Amino acid sequence: MTIFSKIVAGEIPAHVVAETVEYLAFLDVQPLTAGHVLVIPKIETDYIFDMDEDLYVGLWMFAKIVAKGLKEAFPCKKVGVSVIGLEVPHAHIHLIPMNNVSDMNFSKEKLKPTNEELAEAAEKIKQALLTV
Repeated sequence: MTIFSKIVAGEIPAHVVAETVEYLAFLDVQPLTAGHVLVIPKIETDYIFDMDEDLYVGLWMFAKIVAKGLKEAFPCKKVGVSVIGLEVPHAHIHLIPMNNVSDMNFSKEKLKPTNEELAEAAEKIKQALLTV
């Protein structure tokens, strides 16, 4: 069971910003920029391209909705998208508010927000999602 599956099961807490029956979006606890969100299918699949077609398309549609709320909550030039999939063997999409290409550099030092800062960021995104 991956750390993401444990989050889905409620065994590990997360700062959830959006959820459906099939998908979950929550803040990365070591973000590249403030508001960095991970979007996952609740069904554990290691490689994103091994996902069932309907689940795969639905994941991207869900990510699109979350990205709109994210951009509203954290004004930026664009919301960057990345799928790497090496660090956790559970398909996931990174949504990263960005103003510069360097905001998407995964080798740079990550931010270390407090639990309170993460909770505030999650609430901002949730509120923004109510208007998109």
